[in-house]
Amino acid sequence: MKDLFGREINYMRISVTDLCNLRCRYCMPASGVQKMRHDDIMSEEEIITVIEAASELGINKIRFTGGEPLVKKNIVSICRRASRISGIDEVCLTTNGILLPPIADELRDAGVSRINISLDTLKPERYSYITRGGVLREAMQGIDAAIKAGFRVKLNTVLIGGFNDDEISDLAGLTLSMDIDIRFIELMPMLEGFSEGKFIASQKILDTLQEVEALGTDGVAKMFRLKGARGSIGFISPVSRAFCANCNRIRLTADGYIKPCLHSDTEIFVRHKTREELKSLIINAIQAKPESHTLNLYHHSQSLRTMNRIGG
Repeated sequence: MKDLFGREINYMRISVTDLCNLRCRYCMPASGVQKMRHDDIMSEEEIITVIEAASELGINKIRFTGGEPLVKKNIVSICRRASRISGIDEVCLTTNGILLPPIADELRDAGVSRINISLDTLKPERYSYITRGGVLREAMQGIDAAIKAGFRVKLNTVLIGGFNDDEISDLAGLTLSMDIDIRFIELMPMLEGFSEGKFIASQKILDTLQEVEALGTDGVAKMFRLKGARGSIGFISPVSRAFCANCNRIRLTADGYIKPCLHSDTEIFVRHKTREELKSLIINAIQAKPESHTLNLYHHSQSLRTMNRIGG
């Protein structure tokens, strides 16, 4: 289905929970979040019903997010049922990887085809700092488990000035020996405390890498490969080079609101609806997508939620 600006919308990102086992500094407040009542969170049946309605409108790719989706006890069941819905061609999942080792094979068997794992540093002390207590070794074990289970693995790295800008070569170098992809993502001004000094434009990082070959685009990422590398490197630049003209997604929050745009305050409640009512509301959400967001270094996101409450 196309929006008012001719963009084909075929991708839905679904947050199954706003809870997380980490407290990443760019994602949520230090105090965490106020836990929602169980009745305020979409049930498995509600999530599946929304996906069924969305698939009839042309949505064919689903990505489950959080918070941390693997804290959801029935995440494997949700993934399995979503992958079996007619019209859904791809089910993906974004995670911090820490809880992945025991269920990586189950997720693969359930129909998940790709896993994105957040990894902002290769230094244990920095990982503990940015996640407020996370253990890097556990995240690396999650990456290993995903690879052994047969997933195509992408690593998501948020670029943060003064924190990990001296590790870019090391992070990119993972693609030389490992058949993985890495995505460098510009820090978005979502939380209070964002400062211009923490922002690093993608182009600045690209200019520091030696002998890179351009590969074109993959969704919203501009793709490159280091000479002799097994994997690829991508740059996602929502601030310095907005990709709104190619945006193909809508988002569903854990408490049942569709967000047409990550950085808009527009939200459409879709719980407790029939299939036909859902389809109508999803159409309304797609038609409500703005032509572009207004995010830049000096204009923070208009979203009323932090990232963990929207879905990464």
